[in-house]
Amino acid sequence: MTKVIMVQGTMSNVGKSLLVGALCRIFKQDGYKVAPFKSQNMALNSFVTADGLELGRAQAMQAECAGVEPSVFMNPILLKPTNDIGSQVIVNGEAIGNMSARDYFAYKKQLVPDILAAYHELEKWADIIVIEGAGSPAEINLKSDDIVNMGMAELVDAPVLLVGDIDRGGVFAQLLGTLELLEPQERARVKGLIINKFRGDKSLLDLGIDMLEERGKVPVIGTVPYARLMIDDEDSLSERLGNTFDYGNNVNTVEIAVIRLPRISNFTDIAPFENIPGVKVSFVTNPREIAKADMVIIPGSKNTISDLRWMRESGMEAAIKRFAMDKPVVGICGGFQMMGNIVADPEVVEEGGQIRGMELFPLKTVLSGEKYRSQTEDCFDDLTGVYESLSGEGFVGYEIHNGITTVEDESANIEIIERDDEGNIILVQNKNLLGTYVHGIFDDGDLAYRLSETIAESKGLSLEVEAIDYKTLKDAEYDKLASIVRENLDMDYIYSILK
Repeated sequence: MTKVIMVQGTMSNVGKSLLVGALCRIFKQDGYKVAPFKSQNMALNSFVTADGLELGRAQAMQAECAGVEPSVFMNPILLKPTNDIGSQVIVNGEAIGNMSARDYFAYKKQLVPDILAAYHELEKWADIIVIEGAGSPAEINLKSDDIVNMGMAELVDAPVLLVGDIDRGGVFAQLLGTLELLEPQERARVKGLIINKFRGDKSLLDLGIDMLEERGKVPVIGTVPYARLMIDDEDSLSERLGNTFDYGNNVNTVEIAVIRLPRISNFTDIAPFENIPGVKVSFVTNPREIAKADMVIIPGSKNTISDLRWMRESGMEAAIKRFAMDKPVVGICGGFQMMGNIVADPEVVEEGGQIRGMELFPLKTVLSGEKYRSQTEDCFDDLTGVYESLSGEGFVGYEIHNGITTVEDESANIEIIERDDEGNIILVQNKNLLGTYVHGIFDDGDLAYRLSETIAESKGLSLEVEAIDYKTLKDAEYDKLASIVRENLDMDYIYSILK
């Protein structure tokens, strides 16, 4: 029979996603077939499966840790915020519409059959299912209709590990306070406490741990040290978004400025560059910050029109257009749409109407209520200029967008256009500009390294290492994560509580 364990946290971003990934890798290393599961995920980073369905990027990462193909059954409900009070609701990999937070709260109990059906699909083949919670189980205003924390644990009778983040302070209050706010039957499910992201001498925690165990009546099964790992993060709370531009001090590095859009999504597309020694990736909001960068990337957006308006009002658009005269600018998905002449929204997918684009490509995007989702495999044709080293190289990734982009001016000078099987434009180059709908386009092989090395050479530099294969490096990071967690958690105890 399939065994199960669940990881919950005292708050968002305590490290639940990575700990679930670590357990998936450890169980895989120990010879088990493992599946991650999160009943409901709220995130703007998503992934498209081989059968064209959408799930949270964190569950795709956890599936990679487990050595299995990502499946929509691992994340049956995905919420993608469209504004401050509402989200697009995705069930079983397909969008069913936008809902306000209040409307979704009233509706979500109807999704319990979908959650259980997905979970039972994983039970058909997995030896162990590792479930991730969301936020905190002690959000007392939301507990009555919970489907992702203790409500989920009760549905499948899962033992729970509760994680607190000491790096953000007050970890003992986090853990003990959460236990105090749980109902007796919920508290009985918590079989172990974990202190995460610790820096320093762990022996200094001993007194606090003794008191925590005495008052909480739950054992502390480990203290996991803070570790810098280049592994996909779940949402915009990622520490990576805090990387700021070192203005004017980029003489010996390749500086990549990523525009931190208000509704940024799938910023994990930039991860391959972050792993290259000699390359600095910064997320920027001030136009002055890009002036001395070597390349600018405009990432995906969950609200292209709103983010394009922000680009214009903040002065970022004008700064990018000046930058593009001499240096490379890459737009991915929503960023690619912004680089065209027009973004139109006749079906009110976002805000309705239309808006002038940045006019860097002679293209027009029409947003549609039908979301295009597909895995993509193709190759770069004859690229020129800074992108020439990518010519002839294959790439793999996935498309996930609501827009159809076409050429508005056939007489314009666009050096290359790639289309997918449906005829949608997926890749365009015009001198220093590159636009694409393909998420993960730089993940395969050493594509990010090739482009970075070309930029380095233009500055009279050489990167500090030989070519890096991103997927190989990422797999090594998963092993490193598993090693750290195995060393610092009581794995014998964890195996003993699997149900």
